[in-house]
Amino acid sequence: MAEEKKRQKRWKMIITVITLAALAALIYAVRKEIVETLSNFGRVNNYALLLMIPAQFLNYHASAKMYQHLFGIFKNKMGYKKMLRITSELTLVNNVFPSGGVSGFSYFGLRMQSEGVRAGRATLVQAMRFILLFISFQVLILAGLLILAIGGGVSNLVILIAGSLATLAVVGTAILGFILGSQKRIKGFFTFMTRAVNRVINVVRPKHPETINIERVQRLFNDLHENYMVLRKKPQVLKMPLFYALLANIGEILTIYVVYIAFGSLVNIGAVIIAYAIANFAGFISVLPGGVGIYEGLMTAVLVAAGVPAGVSIPVTIMYRVLNIGLQLPLGYYFYHKAITDNQFKPPKT
Repeated sequence: MAEEKKRQKRWKMIITVITLAALAALIYAVRKEIVETLSNFGRVNNYALLLMIPAQFLNYHASAKMYQHLFGIFKNKMGYKKMLRITSELTLVNNVFPSGGVSGFSYFGLRMQSEGVRAGRATLVQAMRFILLFISFQVLILAGLLILAIGGGVSNLVILIAGSLATLAVVGTAILGFILGSQKRIKGFFTFMTRAVNRVINVVRPKHPETINIERVQRLFNDLHENYMVLRKKPQVLKMPLFYALLANIGEILTIYVVYIAFGSLVNIGAVIIAYAIANFAGFISVLPGGVGIYEGLMTAVLVAAGVPAGVSIPVTIMYRVLNIGLQLPLGYYFYHKAITDNQFKPPKT
């Protein structure tokens, strides 16, 4: 028992140090943007910026409700406040750890163990969250293109990029469903992926040929398959989670538009919708903390292509990113640190 407590204490310390280092790296990465944001406060209506708070709450509220409904499908009752808190923790993890969203999956699986949810079910719920967000992106992209067309601001480049991303989302979702729909396919695919990752890790750790246990991974994804089949038999149960996915994205779009209002620029919201969707696609696959650089660059490029002047889109995008990080991370870190100290985040067994 004493040894177990020492191990837990050591893990808490390691996790805390790593998280603080990642936070410092993120702040260092956006240091220029922070300076530019501070210099722009004199140009904007600071009272209008306060509207970012209710817009962000809408995002968090919708995400928490989406998790509640997804877990409810599998008869796991989750409290609203609990999922609101875990949503905040995930925001921190996905922003500060450079893993293209993989850290969020790992953290969510470990975090939900304290709520009595098996890793396979937690992984599926997290995967469904991203799939539903991507599906709602398609709805938003179509709405954005329609609004831009009405305003006469659709360029061929914007149509090409938006159409390509919508197609990619559909194809990616279909491929994932095809893999999860068969135990044979899921076993073959994830065994291959696990072995490939182990070979890469083995270059750094030659004395550990199987860092990731293949048998444990197979058990995890067999569980994932069983939970997926429950969803496939009753696709209608995804209506409310999809609604909340759309609402979460709307909350984030409103957050961006609030910054435009603060700058006194009422731009075509269709351009903001498409820029947000495209930047989030890229940010998800980026290995940089919070998609820094790629997110801002793509969002600005798409806004300019959609007719928003660079002199407006660049400072707005930078201020939105910096202020959004400032709103999300302190609260996320508080709940994340509390989860660790309260033993709600289970360290891996050795």
